[in-house]
Amino acid sequence: MCLAISAKYGDVPSVDILVWSELPTGAGLGSSAAYAVCLAGALLSACGAISCPLKEGESTARWPEEELNLINSWAFQGERVIHGNPSGVDNAVGTWGGALRYQSGKITPLKRVPTLRILLTNTKVPRSTKILVAGVKEKILKFPAIMNPVLDSIDAISQECQSVLEAMPANPSPECYPVLEELFDINQHHLNVMGVGHPSLDRLCQVTMSHGLHSKLTGAGGGGCGITLLRPDTSPLAVEAAKGDLSACGFECWETNIGAPGVTLHSSSSLSTEVLHALSES
Repeated sequence: MCLAISAKYGDVPSVDILVWSELPTGAGLGSSAAYAVCLAGALLSACGAISCPLKEGESTARWPEEELNLINSWAFQGERVIHGNPSGVDNAVGTWGGALRYQSGKITPLKRVPTLRILLTNTKVPRSTKILVAGVKEKILKFPAIMNPVLDSIDAISQECQSVLEAMPANPSPECYPVLEELFDINQHHLNVMGVGHPSLDRLCQVTMSHGLHSKLTGAGGGGCGITLLRPDTSPLAVEAAKGDLSACGFECWETNIGAPGVTLHSSSSLSTEVLHALSES
């Protein structure tokens, strides 16, 4: 990427690049795309292909849309080096943030999406996306009359979820969360039917359900990670109890948000002490 950007936009000056991440690798969380997006933004900034959006006194800033498009296009090339034939979803999410709709290769950012609290759980069960995808294709070919309606139902779930999410900022009704929880449950059952479930993910769903929380797999399935929706009124005690039970299963948990901003330029003064310390020791 460095050589290609230098050839197109002028030499990238000699730089030291330090990378620090809280994302576990190989868990289906898009760590490679996050790396590619940050690297593209840094290299494009270093050679002057994109502007410096930070104004005096600001701690963080984001680039204008046309420059984000450029970052995203180079990040996609980085993903191609890593994965061969990626969908482009992960680097698009890393660039734009928020939520995206992906259908038939077309990626559309969703407008006005709420920030959702989730519990992200890594089962630590390794899986192969390639093998899982091949298994789904085989099942569709073997049972088309059964599997195609399942795929149609998953598409309908996605569309219903999009409608609920886009309506929430204007009408943040508590009734939205039970709908999302039901969609989580239905989707998880469908994914098991497709063959991308795993006993570890079933256990994750059972544990969180015992605390009144609803979960589903995320990523390729077959192990990897699951997400648990947390309502705004979910008690901290319930969350801590669920995290404790999941940890007792050998899983690793983080409480985080969906709908955060994408790639952002930070001033050095805005970085936390933890990040500065990690980078200084790299």
